Order: sequence, then C-alpha cells, then structure tokens
Amino acid sequence: MFKAAILLSQKYNLTIEGQSIGWQTVETDGNVINTLSSTCRAISTSNIVGIVGPILSREAHVIANFAKTIGIPVISYSATDPDLSDRNIYPAFYRTIPSDNTAALSITKLFIRFNWTSCIIIYQNDAFGFGGEKALTRMFHNKGLIVIKSIIFDITTRQIQGNLKNELISSSTRLIILWTESIYTSLILQYALDYDILGPKFTWILLSNIPLNSFDQNSYQKLIGILTIEPTIGDIVNTPINSTLLDAAYNIWKQYEPESFPGSNKVNYHALFAFDATWSLIQSLEQFCSLTNTRSFSCVSIFNSSFCFDHRFLHANIFFDTIINMTFLGVSGPIQFNLNVTDRINGNFYLIQNIQPYENHIDYVPVLEWSDLDDWKSSSQRTIIIWPGNTLVPPTGRACISGTRLRIGVIESTPFTMITNVIDKCGQNTTKLIGFIPDLIDLLQEKMKFIPQILVASLNQTYTELIRAVINDDYDIIIGDVTITASRRKQVSFSNSIFDNSLRIIMRKNTNDNVDLLSFLKPFSFSLWILLFITSIYAGVLICLLERQENEALHERSIISSIAMSLWYSIGTIMGYGADFHASTAAGRLLTLGLYFLSLVLVATYTANLASDLTISKSKAIISSIDDIKNGKIPFHRIGVRIGSASEEYYLREISSGNRNYYPLKSRQELYESLLNDIIDASFLDTGVGEYITNTIYCNLTLVGTDFDKGAFGVVFPKQWIYGQEFDVSILSLRESGVLDDLKRKWFQTNSCPDLSVTSTSAAIETMSGLFLTFAMISILSLLLFAWKRRFIIRNYLWKRLCRKISLTFPNTSTIRRSTEISKYSESSKPVPSAEACF
Repeated sequence: MFKAAILLSQKYNLTIEGQSIGWQTVETDGNVINTLSSTCRAISTSNIVGIVGPILSREAHVIANFAKTIGIPVISYSATDPDLSDRNIYPAFYRTIPSDNTAALSITKLFIRFNWTSCIIIYQNDAFGFGGEKALTRMFHNKGLIVIKSIIFDITTRQIQGNLKNELISSSTRLIILWTESIYTSLILQYALDYDILGPKFTWILLSNIPLNSFDQNSYQKLIGILTIEPTIGDIVNTPINSTLLDAAYNIWKQYEPESFPGSNKVNYHALFAFDATWSLIQSLEQFCSLTNTRSFSCVSIFNSSFCFDHRFLHANIFFDTIINMTFLGVSGPIQFNLNVTDRINGNFYLIQNIQPYENHIDYVPVLEWSDLDDWKSSSQRTIIIWPGNTLVPPTGRACISGTRLRIGVIESTPFTMITNVIDKCGQNTTKLIGFIPDLIDLLQEKMKFIPQILVASLNQTYTELIRAVINDDYDIIIGDVTITASRRKQVSFSNSIFDNSLRIIMRKNTNDNVDLLSFLKPFSFSLWILLFITSIYAGVLICLLERQENEALHERSIISSIAMSLWYSIGTIMGYGADFHASTAAGRLLTLGLYFLSLVLVATYTANLASDLTISKSKAIISSIDDIKNGKIPFHRIGVRIGSASEEYYLREISSGNRNYYPLKSRQELYESLLNDIIDASFLDTGVGEYITNTIYCNLTLVGTDFDKGAFGVVFPKQWIYGQEFDVSILSLRESGVLDDLKRKWFQTNSCPDLSVTSTSAAIETMSGLFLTFAMISILSLLLFAWKRRFIIRNYLWKRLCRKISLTFPNTSTIRRSTEISKYSESSKPVPSAEACF
C-alpha cells in the first residue's frame, strides 16, 4: 500500500518541481541500531524528504529523534507507544494509527460494559509493551479498575519472567490482557495451552491477531472465547472513508503485484494506515511546494552531506506546519493531525473479534465496534459473543471456585468432626466423617460446586501447627474449631464466623464424699447452742420452782422427777411442740410466753439457716469464675492448658503474663482423662464442645462460671486467597438463612446425662447422717431407760425361763433347788418369786 500510494501519485501526475515522487524501502528487524544505520544510509544516498514508518515503537523513538535532527517528517502507521505523542519532544513525528492511550481508553470502556473490575497484563519489555502497560494502568486507576499484576515477557529470551501458571492461578482475576506483538502472542498462547491456563478458566484479550492454523486441532476448544482488540478503519464502524482512493490503490496493487494481493476483504488494516501515512506526506509536500512557488527558494532545499547526521531539510518547520494543517478523507477515515500531540485528531476506531467455533475449525468473528465519538456497540456483522467454555454467558472476571479441587484439612474434635464406622453398599466396613463440620462442608460444596478432598489432620498436631500447614500449602483451607485470633490473622486469613465461640472452665463435679455427722447443728454456732442449752436448764428450774406446789403434774413427784419434767416442758416449748402438762400459775404462764417467743424466732432461724446450708453444700465448688483462677484459688500447676491452642494464648496473655506454669496437655482426650484422674483440677474448653461433652459423654464433668474470651471459629485460608470473598459470601448466606443455627441445634443441643437440676435441691443421706445418728443414740438411751424402769420384771422373766430350762434338764433336783431359792430370797429384802417360777 506504501508503493501503491507513490505509484498512484505518479498516475495522478503529482510532481514536485516537475519531478515525480519516488521511494526507497528499508527493511527493519527490531534492532534499533540496524534500523538507524539503514535509515542513515538511505538518507546519505538519496534526497529523502519524509519517512513512512517504522513499524515498532522502540524503532520509532530513535527514528523520530533522528528526523527531528535532520528536519524531515516521520509518519508512522504502526508505532503506538503513548510517549511518542509528545509534540514538544517529537516535533517531526506523526502517526495515522491510534495511540495506545486510545487503546487503553477503549479497553477500559469494555471492562465497564461487562462490569469487570480487574485484570492481569502480560507485556513485552520494549517501548510498545512498557508504554501500553503504563497507559492501561493509568486509565484503569482513573476509572476505579485494578491491574492486579503486570507480567513481563522478555523478547530477547522469549520467556515469561516468573511462573506464569502460578501467577495466574493464584490471582483473583480471570481476565488476561496480552500486550505483545503477534509473533510473541503465538508463543505465549502456546505456553498457556501447554499449562492449561486458557479457557474456560481464563478469558484472554489480545492486542493483535495471530494465525489460528498454527495450533493443534485438539486445542481449539480452549481457544474459543478469546477476544482480540485491534485498530480498524472507518468503513468497519460505518464512518465515511475515501472509497474512490482505496479502489484506485487496490487497482494499482493488482496491476503491479497481482500475486501479493490477498483480496480487498483481507488487506491488513495497518496497510491502510500505511497508505494514509504515505498519502499525507505526498499531499503535504505538494501543498508545501505550491506555497513556496511564490517565494525565492526551492521547496526541496536540502543540505546534503556524506554523513547522514549532517543532512538538513532547510525549510523543515514550514513543512511540519503544512502537515499539521493538512486535512483530507483517507482510506482509513478522516486524516487531521493535532497541533499539541502527534496523534490524529479523529478517525480512531477499534474492532473486537471473537474466536468462535465452526464445524471443523475456529475463526475470528467481529462482534464489537468502538470509535472515539461513540462507545462500544455490537458489530453490524454479528452480535453474539461466544465466551470461554463455549457459553453465551459473559464471565464475571473473578476467580470462580466451581469445579476447583480443594484440599480441606479437618480436625477430629467432638462434635465438630467425628469418625464413625459404617457399612457401605457393598457390605464393607468403612469410616465416615460426621458432625457439624462435615455437614457444613456438604452445604458449602452444594452451594459453590467445588470438589472437596477432605484430609483428617493428625491427632498430635496442635492448632498452631495446623495454621503453619496452610502457610506451607499442605492444605488449601482448614475447616474446624479454629479460633480467630490476632496473632493468627498476621499469618493467614479467616472467613466470616462459622461458629460463635467462647471459653469456659471445666472441672470435676463436686461429689462431697466427706461425711459431717454434726452438719445438722451448723445452722447455729457453738456458743448459741451452749446458750440455748443453759436457757433450757434455766427455764426448766424456774418452771419447777414456780409450778411444783400448784401443778398437779409436779407436786406429788420427787424433786429430781419434778426437775426432769420441768426440763422436758422447757425444751418441748422452745422446740415448738409443747409438753404433756400446762403451766397453772400466772408466773409459769408468763415464763411459758417467753419460751414461745424464743421458739418462734429460734425455730424459724434454724429452719432458714439449715435450708441455706443444704443449698450451699449442693452447689459448692472450688471456684466460681475465671477471676478465682486469676487470683490463684487453684495452684497453677493444677490447671491444664492445651498446647498450641487459643486457650493457651489466653492463659499466657491474661493469667500468667507469659509464664508457662500450667500443666501442658496435648489433646482434648488427655484433658478429660487428667480431670477424671485428679491430675488437674480445672482446664479451659470451648463452650460448644464443653456443653456437648458434659451433657452427653462425661457426665461427671461440669462447666463452671460464665463464659469468657468470646470469639469465633472461621475457615482458615492463605493470605489474599482468590476464593476468600466467595467463601465469605456463601457462609454469610448460610448464616442469614438460619442454616448454621440448624446445624448447631442438631449437633450441640443434645443431652444424654441425668438432669441434675431436678434433684439438686434434695438432701443427700450424708448431709443428714449426723442427725439420724443422734436420733439413734437417743432411741438407744430411751430403750436403756425403759429397761432400767422394767428391770425387776425383766429379771423375773429371765429367771422363770432359766428355772424352766433347769427343771427340764435335771428333774430330781427340783425340790432342793426350790428350797434353796426360797431360802435365798427370804434372807434378802427383795420379793420372793412364787413357787410356780421354777415349776
């Protein structure tokens, strides 16, 4: 198209001072020094008045500076580096292709159109790559979008700097912008195919088209959905172009090189930009010379030198102004250059093509169009976009956990995760995980469609070691009763709470094996009992004194018997039960009134204090709250703490000030056994686990006091994990819908231990054993007193039984025994048994 423009000017008889315009071509290879050398050689041997090109931005920087020095214009059809837009630095530079600033703007609007928020840029390490990356990052920042990572492709070694697969997989975005030339784009895509980082997981956006037939047919499915963004011409977006000029150029091409003409529909858009660049120079040069015809100097005034850097176009500034003021309708659209920047004022258009499947191949299909006067709109050729994965649903641009295999670490901890044996469909005995956590994993898997690989952590692993295992990539995540703490958050990230937690003190239940025989006397102090005893004796003596002469129940009795009856009266009255006689004198009744008053107060006080003592004895424990532990009511070496747990952090922080003076425990099972075996007196346990354990398994353990150190359990995952937000949203959804509460009720609100709250007010035998022992002693004394009062009757009865036995054994001695017994009883003052006693 460059040659077609020159030949077309000759056909139109466009001459400069009577001479036709000619050309000279220089092939460049990307090496800046070689490009400059070739250009310098051409300048030294010909009257060059303008340069079309070069292709690459890194070459354009050097050539533009060189052209500024010798005073000839450079119009590029391919160099897009935004740094070339500065007219002050590059006054001799122009370009017909849109700048990468415009490309960055169009890409930003594409992201806004599809609600994408972030991307990764892979760019080549030259002026084209650095300039594009800088332009896009700046444009994204201005629009609130994020370039998460910029990855360099080294064009010298043709290698990605770093591990591209790890960088992409570990990123939260799934949108990749490839800012490279087509030759490097093919290499990078082949690498992405080899490591399976194309579709359907990632959406790639290319800045250049590449031949698709270079890829294996088996990889077509992964290439489907790729987008390419390239500058295009006005005709594609229904903007006027100079069709007459374009047809004339095609005719010239077909006339002179018919074998290289690909067809009017297959001409590369850069070729049309090259034609407009060449035609701009031709038109400007013609106009410049027409203006100088009225002046005394030649329009092509060149100071030639064998050394190219000394070559000078003498009226360069006037020529430059002529180019800036030139306006015409080119084959790519309207051509007009800006006074302040080197870019064209309008006529910037972009086309997005989409790799779509056909029956036996894949191909590019135009789907979206953009111009600097309008936003993205559907292409007039086709509006359907086939996205990666062969779907019509636009990607979110974020990492999606669906279909991802996750190594999930779980901790065996009743009732969060328990291992049980089950019989499978084949009749084989297998193990199965049950509990709160396996149910939660099933719910999350159903919601997010990930593939769980559940790994049960070793029993001797501490929680600190589990956190480290996530950091070391032994697990992707850990789901269990892992408390969210500040120290752990410095190392890993946590999800929203899956279980609200706090700590409780766990101890053995108080069995109170010591029997206190005098516990029923504890409602009154010893001194009060002595005073009560003295008062009873005093009142009894007074009653005897006041009532003995007047009261029929006392005056016929001996003094000792009267005093005993009076004591019985005073004690019975004080106890509230009275006696079997009543006071008959006024003084006795007055004293009885005083005894009634004592009875009223003493009995009520005794009853109340006894009830209080019994209640306290039932609820008595060594400690009642965490403050008692802090105050040292339990020796610190008798407090068990699990190593590497949140309870250890709490103990060191709040109780011992960093001193590890506790009894170390390695597991919950060791905790329970140490309590039951009296190795420790107390320990700390998570509230949920503690309630379950004390209500269903270890009924002789109990939780003491209120909860403390309130916190939460969360899912553990690495810092900046790409699926963290998705997990958070899913867990929050389960919490809001009440599913987590249902799980908690299912696994934690069970009770197979006896409900001690029903029997806790009942007095045990040990509590009242002293009272019953006292009653037994009194009953024995009563029997002894009864026996003493009936001692003669008992003696006669026993004698009678003895005589009868003797008579049956020795019948011939009965007369002698009888006379002997009668004689013995006659000599004593005691009554003599009747003769029938021995017969």
